[in-house]
Amino acid sequence: MIKIMKYGEISKDEIFARQEQKIDVTAIVTDIIANVRANGDKAVFEYDLKFDGADLDTLEVTQSEIDEAFESVEPKFLDILRNAAENIRSFHSKQVRTSFIINDKEGVVTGQKITPIEKVGLYVPGGTAAYPSTVLMDSIPAKIAGCKEIVMVTPPSKNGKINPVILAAAKIAGIDRIFKVGGAQAVAALAYGTESIPKVDKIVGPGNAFVAEAKRQVFGLVSIDMIAGPSEILVIADKNTNPAHAAADLLSQAEHDKMASAVLVTDSEDLAKAVSDELERQIPMLSRSEIARESIDNNGKIIIAENLRDVIAISNEIAPEHLELLVDNPFDYLDAIDNAGSIFMGRNCPEALGDYYAGPNHTLPTSGTARFSSPLSVDDFVKKTQYTYYTKSALDKIADEVAFFAEKEGLTAHARSVTIRTED
Repeated sequence: MIKIMKYGEISKDEIFARQEQKIDVTAIVTDIIANVRANGDKAVFEYDLKFDGADLDTLEVTQSEIDEAFESVEPKFLDILRNAAENIRSFHSKQVRTSFIINDKEGVVTGQKITPIEKVGLYVPGGTAAYPSTVLMDSIPAKIAGCKEIVMVTPPSKNGKINPVILAAAKIAGIDRIFKVGGAQAVAALAYGTESIPKVDKIVGPGNAFVAEAKRQVFGLVSIDMIAGPSEILVIADKNTNPAHAAADLLSQAEHDKMASAVLVTDSEDLAKAVSDELERQIPMLSRSEIARESIDNNGKIIIAENLRDVIAISNEIAPEHLELLVDNPFDYLDAIDNAGSIFMGRNCPEALGDYYAGPNHTLPTSGTARFSSPLSVDDFVKKTQYTYYTKSALDKIADEVAFFAEKEGLTAHARSVTIRTED
């Protein structure tokens, strides 16, 4: 049963505690990366057999496999994927940055140019569930940014095939190449390259503890989007909230995995008790009830505060991945929300809208990192390069100032590199 606690009566350490990863996979991942780096495809084939039970002849998904998968997916779902993709494109197209130039001083030009990252690797989880939504959310912003090649990796099933809905989403998104490999070995292959899998410049996409640790270890050799922790939802609800709706929304994250966190913060004790009862009623109905049960029992919380001002303060301290405002006039509270990955406004906007369809990205900062991080966006797939141009007369005018600044830092060669040009 979910824990109910009153703010002010329980220590803040308990209120704001987060479940931590209990197993250390650092050494295992280090060995996997070293093996893939040294042995390339051979290591990847071995890991596909060891971890996924797939005895493969080739790693790359063929066009005929993609076409066959596409034809096997029901037309209704293909239409839904297309609609979701269009919403995602529409939202992310507003994020496109343009280069700029400043030349308002005689003889001086400064500017910034935007360049797409050339090759991007997309990790798509397999295992207990298939996530075509991840394919769309993580590849469409890269396409909009203008990345030349998007390479997708995802674990195969024992028969050596990829879930058809994953391949259908990849075709709709326009992903260039797809490889049958998952886990830390997939991250290593993208980071270092193998005989079959190209080396990329950035790796994005969620995964389990092994994937997260692999991304951490290869960061610096390649860029990554973020180190994603367990999925989180925080629901802010007032006394007028339907408890069945609030419970359903909490469970929408609890069913992700046993480490997921579902938190309700409210100013109504009656609602808190009603939501707790609803959770007990709804959990047995779920197809992933065992996962949801463990998530709610171990990581779930209902926090009761005296007023909505305190409720929002608690939410800002937690800085959740997903935040729902189940209140009247939610836009009245928007400016008060400082820390959240994505906000779902009002009583008719369950977080699942953001997971699949609405358009804003669902790859979000977790574990409190919304205090300083942002959702995945087009910005993640471009580089900003700045440039400077001075004529000789423009340099002559400010040479003494630059040299003086350099000498204050004790860097006389810096100063000399400027003044030597004024002596000619």
